Amino acid sequence: MNKTKRDPLRKGFSLIELLMVIMIVSLVYFVGFSRVHLDKPKPKALTPLNLKDNIVNSKFFNGHATLMCVNKCKQCYLRQGLSGSFRPYANKIDLKNIKAYTLDERDSLRRIEYRRFNDQKVCLVMDFYNNGSSTQIILEDDKGSYFLPAFFGEAKKFDSPSDAKEYWLKQSQSVSSSGDFY
Repeated sequence: MNKTKRDPLRKGFSLIELLMVIMIVSLVYFVGFSRVHLDKPKPKALTPLNLKDNIVNSKFFNGHATLMCVNKCKQCYLRQGLSGSFRPYANKIDLKNIKAYTLDERDSLRRIEYRRFNDQKVCLVMDFYNNGSSTQIILEDDKGSYFLPAFFGEAKKFDSPSDAKEYWLKQSQSVSSSGDFY
């Protein structure tokens, strides 16, 4: 009797057939699901235009936070609450060579000089509060000047700090006169 012939009544797959099916299923899975990622999206680099949104929407924000940047704003730290310790800001930072300005009592533009932290010069300090407000400030870097409002609106880019100051004053005037009645 010849044993090399296959029995026509035998049901099942050979090892080669099973390996081919596994290879085809693996190939379809790899091609079909290779672009699907279940990771959460990474935050964008911290810039003057998205600074407030990134901090308020970060996992570290819980009611009140303070952002402090040192080393020409190449390194930033975030403190949760008023008495917590500063922890390194873990995401990307694009705030190099930032200069911070505010308006004094005569509405003149004044550069803010901060103290030192861990023997490094502080270039920026901003507070963020649970009501959605933050420190109102003007920032300047090589790309332009930015007005960061305390409450309403988005950060806006300007050509110079004086342009940002004029916008700040217009915003303040419109908010303060919005309660006037005729």
